[in-house]
Amino acid sequence: MRGFSVLFAAIMIVFSLGACDKKPRGSVDKMHWDRDMCERCKMAISERKYAVQVINPKTDKSYKFDDIGCALLWFDDEHISWKDQAKIWITDAKTGTWIDAKKAIYTDDSITPMAFGFAAYAQETVPKNHHTINFDEMAKKVFVIENLNVQKVGAQ
Repeated sequence: MRGFSVLFAAIMIVFSLGACDKKPRGSVDKMHWDRDMCERCKMAISERKYAVQVINPKTDKSYKFDDIGCALLWFDDEHISWKDQAKIWITDAKTGTWIDAKKAIYTDDSITPMAFGFAAYAQETVPKNHHTINFDEMAKKVFVIENLNVQKVGAQ
């Protein structure tokens, strides 16, 4: 009986230690800067000010992007059915901490990896004297920029 108790205790310890490695549901994965690749454009993600992670709410799988523009266009490119339920995290351009992209405040005058120009900030880190927009306005502008870029390429 004592042997069974020791074996049972050992198994419980192994299972409990394994549970410690799990990330909270809907949270970001660790970034491997300069090694993780953008899901859409396949560039290495190196710019810490503009990184994005999209979390599938059904599977908790994380998708990584180098620019918010890539993340938003990826939803349409890949016909992602869960896009409205997705959790989108973006790095605060000032602090580098992960913030909720849908609650972030955006400026539109940054030099970003894919040239969409949007930097995200939490309420307390928004730079003074910058034009700011919310997530919905920024998302609309991403599609306008992409359409203009497609038209330019088509005209050449």
